[in-house]
Formats: sequence, C-alpha cells, structure tokens
Amino acid sequence: MARRSARLTAAQEAEVADWVRAGPTLQVHKVVRWRCCDLRDEIARHFGVRMHERTVGKLLVRLNFSRVSVRPRHPEQDLEAQQAHKKTSPSSSAQSFPSMHEESPSSSGGKSEPGQKTVRGTVFPANARVGQQGSLTYVWAERGSRPRAPHDQRYVSAWLFGAVCPARGVGAALVLPGVNIAAMNLHLAEISSQVALGAHAVLTLDGAGWHRPGGDLLVPENISLLPLPPYSPELNPVENIWQYLRQNYLANRVFDTYGAILDACCEAWNALVGLPDTIRSIATRDWAREVSA
Repeated sequence: MARRSARLTAAQEAEVADWVRAGPTLQVHKVVRWRCCDLRDEIARHFGVRMHERTVGKLLVRLNFSRVSVRPRHPEQDLEAQQAHKKTSPSSSAQSFPSMHEESPSSSGGKSEPGQKTVRGTVFPANARVGQQGSLTYVWAERGSRPRAPHDQRYVSAWLFGAVCPARGVGAALVLPGVNIAAMNLHLAEISSQVALGAHAVLTLDGAGWHRPGGDLLVPENISLLPLPPYSPELNPVENIWQYLRQNYLANRVFDTYGAILDACCEAWNALVGLPDTIRSIATRDWAREVSA
C-alpha cells in the first residue's frame, strides 16, 4: 500500500514550527496558548489544508514538540543581554576568561604538563528546595479526569546543590540544610574536586546573593564564574535537570522525616549521574560547548 504524501510541504511545516515557538498573539488569535484545534484552524486559514486535530498533534511530535510545563518570564528580561551572554561562553570566545591559560591549575591543585592543552568546559550549577512542602507533576490519566496525588503541607526541607557538565555527562552535588555563602563554598569545593585534570570549569550561575564573588565567597582556582543576565533562568539548563528530578523521583511524595528528605535527594541525584546520556540530552547547549586552548 502506497504511503500517503504529507499534507503540508516542508516549508509549511517549518512555518508551523515557528508559530509554536513564538506562541499566539492574543489580539489576533484570541487564545493565550496553542491547542491542536487552534493550529488546525490556523493551518486551514493560511495554507488551505484541512487536518484533524489528532493529525496536528502527530505533526507537532514529529517536529520535536511536546507538552511541557512553563516557567514565568519577567517583563524586564533583556534578550540582547542573553545573546551577549552566549557569546562569552567557552565555545564562542576562548579569550573570555584570561585566567585560563596553558598553566591553568588542575583539579588536584597542580599545573598542566608542558604542551598540554587546557580544556575549558561550561558547568551549570544551581540549588533546589526539596521537602515536606513538595511539588506535583503531570501524570497520565483518563481524559476528563483530574486524579489526586500526595502533597504535604509541612515546611521542613533540605537544599540540593547540584551542578552538571554536559560535555562529560557528569554531575556534582551536596544536600545541605540551608542556602547561604557557606553552603555555596562547600558546593564550589565539591565541583572543583570533580573537574578533570588539566581542565578549567566555567560555572554559569544567576545573581543570587550567595553566588556573587568577593567577600566570603571562595572560588577555587580551577573554576571561573560566568553570571547570567538578570531574569534569564532559561539560560541555565540545570533548571531542566531540577524538572527532570522532580517529575521522575521527587514529586507526588510525602516525606515523614528530615532524614527521608535527605535520602530521597541522594537517591534522585545518584540515579541521574548514573545516566550520563540523559545529562547530555537535557543540558547540552550549542553555545556552551567544551573547547581547548
């Protein structure tokens, strides 16, 4: 049986993908998010092609789209600053971090051997609160239903400090009782101990008070800090790591004790670092790739 030809041309499919990335305009499309039925009607208007909404859903999957939860975007976000940040990543500018030379200190505190190239890789750190005020996540259920899931109302929690290197598919983490500069110093020391010999890590992080250099923040010699532009959490892929951990290991649970929270954090992180391909898939960004001097 001959295979049916595509209802849309490749150029038309690319245009539909652009619609989805940009999102609808409320004044024009009268909706705040695309549904398959909305895209079906838009395709009919623009291209004169009539499709069933299930066919539209299959098209979106084929174009590498899926239904995901969204995060808030601050109205003062600066897109130009975000693009400038990408140009300061190791892959875009080898001169961005003058402290990284052939003699850059290794993770063991020594010097690189003569002629040995220093690898500059981007590491993405962040911290997440895990505890008895837990989170909920999407689940598969019968259409039209809204199932319930455990959601504790207490406020005992721990903080998971984690960082991933997508180039190597590895991570480093600590579970700590609070978030402050002292905790960040412990996290930096743990990351430093995991940096490969002869390598220099560039940590991309936000502007939280415990991330700012100077004062009591102790930055190891084999690490440089690269601050994100304001209101730009989407430039830190570790945010997607937190989403993965919550959706697969930490959500829809009730923790009876603080020890249970610690155990859950450790088990979730250890499960993640046992999946290097998953770390690469979630955290790799074209503008933040490992380079050599």
